[in-house]
Amino acid sequence: MLGRALEAAAEGTGVRVALIRRPGRHADCRDVRERQVYVAHTVPGNAWLREATTTDPGTLLDLDFTALGMGDHRTFDAVLGGRPHIGDPLAFICTNGKRDRCCALLGRPLAAELSASGVRGTWEVTHLGGHRFSPTLLVLPFGYVYGRAEAQHVKEVLRGVREGRIVTEGCRGASAWERPGQAAELAVRAATGEEASDALAVIRTEGAAPHWDVTVAHADGRRWSVAVAQGASLPPRQESCGSALGSPARMDVVAVRELFPAVLAG
Repeated sequence: MLGRALEAAAEGTGVRVALIRRPGRHADCRDVRERQVYVAHTVPGNAWLREATTTDPGTLLDLDFTALGMGDHRTFDAVLGGRPHIGDPLAFICTNGKRDRCCALLGRPLAAELSASGVRGTWEVTHLGGHRFSPTLLVLPFGYVYGRAEAQHVKEVLRGVREGRIVTEGCRGASAWERPGQAAELAVRAATGEEASDALAVIRTEGAAPHWDVTVAHADGRRWSVAVAQGASLPPRQESCGSALGSPARMDVVAVRELFPAVLAG
């Protein structure tokens, strides 16, 4: 199966493979001759979103996934004739009912509503993680993930993308960072009111569960030290549809401290 072969090829490279389809009740029943392919790198300073089409999805196995994971898209361009994506922002909504039926029950109606209302960048996607926050979506080109999304809110998020800013309401973090970094970056945005998409970057994460110290840098040179602790979500809740009550892990920001440059005496 191609999907599993692609996952195996991407393992350990930092690339995450997901399958997408257009919203619609019979989306899997059409005779599709040409497939749409997107690849994105979302780290500030080297962020890009490229697209291609192919009649032979098997050629995706010829990609250099290690290079893609490092932010080099030349292999994508060479193998598939890739080009920059210049259309509307993309909203990938998790509808993978096999992983968690909440994603199908809540995600598919959201995708259908967005598509019917003219949001041209809407796609269903196989899995994004965090299904207890269904419906969840990934927005490109900036790579931020949102949970418990509603159609009007998604439209506001996409409007922000077009304007080069990040809507933090309902945001679970940027896909470029690990979970402590996601929490830290959002905490700095909340503390400073910074909305620009490429203004902040996680440059250092020290420590291990359950405590981390994360350094977040601004493009203008400012830096913050953010203390993040892993806690348990309370009260107990279902981690997925039909599951028993549990206390899934959560990232709690303990402190945000701006770092000031040292002043050297002459």
